[in-house]
Amino acid sequence: MLKMCGTGVAVANAVREVLEIADEVTASNDEDGVALWLEKNVLA
Repeated sequence: MLKMCGTGVAVANAVREVLEIADEVTASNDEDGVALWLEKNVLA
């Protein structure tokens, strides 16, 4: 799924295999990584 989307973003605490294929890595899910990435890249 990460390879099929425009930009694959993984949270920092994802499993190694996901981190290796992600285009970008954001903060962990415990640190609201998805929200931080969306605020920076979509809402800006």
